[in-house]
Amino acid sequence: MKKRLREALVVEGRYDRIRLLSVVDALIVETDGFGIFRDKEKRALLRRLAEERGLLVLTDSDAAGFVIRDHLAGFLPPEKIRHAYIPELRGKERRKTAPSKEGLLGVEGVPGEVILEALRRAGATFEEDAAPAAPDDAPRAGAPITKQDFYADGLTGSPDSAARREALLRRLSLPSRLSANRMLQVLNALYTREEYRELLRESESGKGEDIPR
Repeated sequence: MKKRLREALVVEGRYDRIRLLSVVDALIVETDGFGIFRDKEKRALLRRLAEERGLLVLTDSDAAGFVIRDHLAGFLPPEKIRHAYIPELRGKERRKTAPSKEGLLGVEGVPGEVILEALRRAGATFEEDAAPAAPDDAPRAGAPITKQDFYADGLTGSPDSAARREALLRRLSLPSRLSANRMLQVLNALYTREEYRELLRESESGKGEDIPR
């Protein structure tokens, strides 16, 4: 049985929408790729939906997907929008004759259980649940992970900081294109400070399997 989602979902295209409708019962709005940049009516619709229901954004993990996320974040109220991220999975969708330019599966090609996990991690409100999950910008109990931690741990401010962040993101099955600031928000939503330290050690030692959380 499909789960009913309270928030409206924002995806890039019709095949993404078809995929999501096989997994959840939800109101889904397509950006038509970069078409959202010039579609005033659709931007107005998204603003209204954000105010009334909240929005969950689920785009591909490639460069284009992040451009669309940034555009949406530029005109939608930040407290009304949450970001769900699919892992960077290599592969090709069935309907395509060749992989995408970056060789990554888009939303339409990702297994349903991976999509549901991405939505849960973002704080999606499933109406069957007793209580909603925490949004991805709400810190967990305990001392939060800070920008100072990132600096002390070499995730910012060092020549190899980008590579260190990418190794940790890969360990956590999160997109490597996450900015340092967005990465900090996601980590605080998913992990305690102690868990972060342990996962960082594992990513730098090459131990452990990639884990979805």
